[in-house]
Amino acid sequence: MAKPVLVLKFGTASITTAEGELDEHVIAEIARQVSTIQKQYNLVIVSSGAVAAGKGMLKNYRGTLNERKAAAAIGNPLLLNIYSRYFSSYGIAIAQSLCERQHFSNREQFLQLKKTYETLWNNDIIPVANENDVVSNLELKFSDNDELATLIAVGFGASQLLFSTSVPGVLDEQGNVIPCLDTSNKDILLLARKEKSAAGLGGMTSKLNFARLANRMGIRVAIFGMRPPDGLLETLAGRNGTLCLPQESSLSARNKWLASGSIVSGRIRVDSGAAKAIRNRHSLLAVGITDILTEFESGEIIEILDEDNITVAVAKVKVASVLLLDGSKKKNLEVANANNIVLL
Repeated sequence: MAKPVLVLKFGTASITTAEGELDEHVIAEIARQVSTIQKQYNLVIVSSGAVAAGKGMLKNYRGTLNERKAAAAIGNPLLLNIYSRYFSSYGIAIAQSLCERQHFSNREQFLQLKKTYETLWNNDIIPVANENDVVSNLELKFSDNDELATLIAVGFGASQLLFSTSVPGVLDEQGNVIPCLDTSNKDILLLARKEKSAAGLGGMTSKLNFARLANRMGIRVAIFGMRPPDGLLETLAGRNGTLCLPQESSLSARNKWLASGSIVSGRIRVDSGAAKAIRNRHSLLAVGITDILTEFESGEIIEILDEDNITVAVAKVKVASVLLLDGSKKKNLEVANANNIVLL
C-alpha cells in the first residue's frame, strides 16, 4: 500500500529569529524530527524564508515588490543549502520545487508536477516547495504559502497538513491553545488575531481559512509551533498545537482539484431557489442567476454566491457571461452541469 502523504508547511516567522534572520537551530530540529518519520510518509515540505535569507544582500532593502523578488532569487539557494546541510547528516536528500499558481490551475501541468513528486518519493527524496516569487505576477500569485501547502495537500490526497507558525496554536481570548476545532463552523474565523508577522505574508486568518478548505476535503490539519521539545512529533501524536477536524469527503480527485486548484475567473450571484438546487446536486440554470459579478468565458471556472454573498460552490461553465448579459435567459439554459459543480 502506498504511504500516506504528509505536507509540512513552515512559515517565515517559525524559522527565523526575532531579528528576521534564519534560525538554523529550528531547521536542524526540522531535519532531526522529519528523519524519524520519513519512512512512514511521502513528505512534502513547504518552506517560506527565501526573502528573509536573501534580503541582507540588498542595499537599503525596503521590502518593495521588486526587492522581494530579488531577495527571493538570492535567498532560495541559500535556504535550500541550509536545509540540505542538515538533512544530509541523516542521509536524506532534498529537491527544490519552485511552484507557480498556473501549475495548479492547469490540470495537465498539475499532473506533471504530481508525477515528478512521485518520482522523488520513489527515490526517498523530499521535495521542498516554495513559490517562484521571481517570475510570479500579481494576478497569478498564491495568496501565501499556506495556500500553496493546501493546494499540494488537496491535489496529492494528503492525509495530513501541518502548519507551523510562530505561536503554539490557535489561541483563545485568554491566550491558551485551543486543542481541537471544528472548522465546519465558520465562526472559528473570529478566533484569528488580525496581526501577522513582520516577516511573513500570512497570518492565523489565512491558516484557518485554508484549514477549513483542507478539512472539507477530508484532510486532518494541525496548527502548531516548533519551539516546544519535539514540536513536530508531538503534533503528529495529537499532543501539541491545535487539531482541525477533517470532514467526510467523497469528491473525486478531479473535483478536489476543481474546488481547490483551479483559478476562478468569474463570479455570479444566484437566488435562493438556485442555491437550494445546487446544494441538492442539480445543475445551474440561467433563470436562477440574479447578478453577474465578474464576467467569464465558456469553459472557465466561476464562483457561485447565494443571496447572502456566501460562496455555495465553484463550477466549470458551459456558456459565456455575455450570453447571460444579453438577457437571453431561458428556463432550460444550462450554465453548468451538476457534474462540473463542486459544493463548498
